[in-house]
Amino acid sequence: MVIGIIGENCSGKSTLANAIREELGAEVITGKDYLRMAKSESEAAALFSAKLKDAVRGSSIIYVISEKEHLRFLPEGAIRILVKADLNTIKARFRTRMHGNLPAPIEKMLENKHGMFDDGFYDYHFDGVSGDPQALCNMLFA
Repeated sequence: MVIGIIGENCSGKSTLANAIREELGAEVITGKDYLRMAKSESEAAALFSAKLKDAVRGSSIIYVISEKEHLRFLPEGAIRILVKADLNTIKARFRTRMHGNLPAPIEKMLENKHGMFDDGFYDYHFDGVSGDPQALCNMLFA
């Protein structure tokens, strides 16, 4: 089983991934972690794609995605979950991550990226502010 958890920075993806990992015992791979699989990016991408395709039929992998370009790795048969949070929440969480400081260029980047996944196909939508990870796990594994 492959589960893609997709969303903007600080939307709640990791919290959801950890809840699903606990329930499923899956491996969690985040963003560009796949680059550790090989010395060259193209070789790592090929190995990672193959690993995800194999996992659709076997082991469980949760892939946490915050960049649109990484959607290409999700194989047919993967479960796609969009995690959403409002822009003010994302900014507040990012500010906390940056020890209380949110520089203007970072704030502008967050504003520009807000909504970047809205036009895709997703099997589930999860509210990264008030959603219940256990309720989603119950739907996934019922």
